[in-house]
Amino acid sequence: MRKIVFDIETRNVFADVGKNDPSLLDIALVAIHDSETDEYTSYLQEDLPLLWPIIERADILIGFNSDHFDIPLLNKYYPGDLTKIKSLDILKEIQKSYGRRMKLDQLAEGTLGKNKSGHGLDAITWWKQGDIAKIKQYCIDDVKITKEIYEYARSNNKLIFKEGGKLNEIKLDTTSWEEPSENKLTFTLPF
Repeated sequence: MRKIVFDIETRNVFADVGKNDPSLLDIALVAIHDSETDEYTSYLQEDLPLLWPIIERADILIGFNSDHFDIPLLNKYYPGDLTKIKSLDILKEIQKSYGRRMKLDQLAEGTLGKNKSGHGLDAITWWKQGDIAKIKQYCIDDVKITKEIYEYARSNNKLIFKEGGKLNEIKLDTTSWEEPSENKLTFTLPF
């Protein structure tokens, strides 16, 4: 199964566009891990056409808050319909099981014993400063954490988050996470 773990950093924030609608934001960079090549790569907005063939061949897209944020934003640039490709939003699975949302950093600290390398707002600042290398590293770091959390959940049917100095467990049913989808391709691109 070809799994693409991904994350997006933007050039702006909701306050800049006047609405809490991800599709109104502008992509700075998308980072992915491709299970087929076991490589981490990143794509600036102008490089997105190089990403589409990889996504078209994915069996599943894996992200954190991706169904609510990343996929609607990425779909704005994609000539097809990314909602036709199977996706797994880890945050959505947590909310379904635990009843609420939480931050990726809480899961990284509780499950993996480490923290994120920054904050999404840092990426906006780096964009304005023209520091693409920092955005790229930060976004790839988030993809690495998301991938490790996904793998931990699949192996243990749980995740752990840290809150108020305490570790808390979230039980997850991951049995269907890697079931094949009938809609592997969107059939909208000429490959």
